Amino acid sequence: MARSLKRQAAMLPWVLLALFISSCSSVGANEEKTVRNRSQFSRGWGQNIRWLKDYNAGLDALKKTHKPLMVIHHLDGCPHSQALKKAFVADKAIQKMAKESFVMLNVVEETGDPNLAPDGHYVPRILFIDPTLTVRTEITGKHSGNLYTYTPDDMELLAENMKKAKTLLHNEL
Repeated sequence: MARSLKRQAAMLPWVLLALFISSCSSVGANEEKTVRNRSQFSRGWGQNIRWLKDYNAGLDALKKTHKPLMVIHHLDGCPHSQALKKAFVADKAIQKMAKESFVMLNVVEETGDPNLAPDGHYVPRILFIDPTLTVRTEITGKHSGNLYTYTPDDMELLAENMKKAKTLLHNEL
């Protein structure tokens, strides 16, 4: 009996080491899966941002987090969308704000919600929705023909509008 207890006691460090190694490898697998899921829905708009799958998921997250929802409408083959994406990804302040302060969604197909096309169905366009499910149509870009479009030269304005969406959220809700 004493021998058996000594043998078990001697094996304990090895058992603990095996458990530690297996738990570390499963954590790494979960982190890899999270990054893979993020990149699946990012469509190149920022790998470190949590992008949601679709509009309904965005609305659900909006209600849970009480953060504004930023919806980016774009097309993969559109040169204007590609140029905006490149500028969006390169702007560290915008990426940080998107990651920390917004529910993020980028869509290549229309959502079916007519409120997300207040002045037409064009790309790229960016709209903000607050947790009361109100599309903030007063937050616009600088282009009079397409109020919700932004170009690579408009990143400063987009950052200001993101701040405005956050400020409206905190002041009104």
